[in-house]
Amino acid sequence: MNTQSTSSQSQGLLLFKLTQLQSFALGTLKIEEIVPYQPLTQIPKSDHNVLGAANFRGRTIAVIDMAAAVGYKAITEEEKKDAVILITDCSRMTVGFLVRKIERIIECNWKDIAPPPSDLGTRTYITGITRFEDTLIQLLDIELLLAQIFPDDSDHAVEITGVQKGLLQNSNILLVDDSAVARKQLETALTNIDVPFKVCKNGNDALAVMKDCAEKGNPIDILVSDIEMPGLDGYELAFEVRDLAKLAGTYIILHSSLSSNMSLARANEVGADEALTKFEAQELVNAMLKGAKQK
Repeated sequence: MNTQSTSSQSQGLLLFKLTQLQSFALGTLKIEEIVPYQPLTQIPKSDHNVLGAANFRGRTIAVIDMAAAVGYKAITEEEKKDAVILITDCSRMTVGFLVRKIERIIECNWKDIAPPPSDLGTRTYITGITRFEDTLIQLLDIELLLAQIFPDDSDHAVEITGVQKGLLQNSNILLVDDSAVARKQLETALTNIDVPFKVCKNGNDALAVMKDCAEKGNPIDILVSDIEMPGLDGYELAFEVRDLAKLAGTYIILHSSLSSNMSLARANEVGADEALTKFEAQELVNAMLKGAKQK
């Protein structure tokens, strides 16, 4: 390949406040709309962080106090009159998040976003850190928030034959995702069908693992990567893999928490074989089987 990918510059960051001091951010592709606070209707037996629901453009959408959900002081009744609601599209869900204040939208090269420090532990709500005008900006893990507030109790059992399982067991598989929740979903899907895999938290580590495996004569056959990641995102990772002869044969599956087709369409442009809206275990395994059959 001789064309440079510009995918990491394809979306900006919306900056907002959950406290008076700290700035947080979400990628703009996750945000459908920003609306003023409006009275909400209580939802019986809902999570305590769900303030209620309201009708937005003909859709009834639950609204979550984002500050309280991540452990900060809940937004008071007095503060609500100045607060705003972010309508988000993520993990096949449309949900509203109440935040104290919107700051601005900034352009962002996602290569400049660093993974959070490892000593933050596995329960952190942060997927990346960057700076803007000497201010520290933390990217929120919206998938983790949604998974905790709306637990998925559905059965993710996968139907697979013995022959199909053998194909996957004989494939060298690498999973890449910056979200702890998403990694757990991917890992569970393969563990439940007794298929081995490797896992990385970001694109830079994944590329290093792939190069190392290729050097040792055991190249990665199937790469399953998130699209929206700090540092080397899924687009850039796919582009880099296709640009290296020793890795170019890898079957690449990119997935996104966005329900929009915008990210998925671009996945094909950078050389991905499959593009999925995560997470559906059977759909993922079916895509991996296509890659296994092409070995």
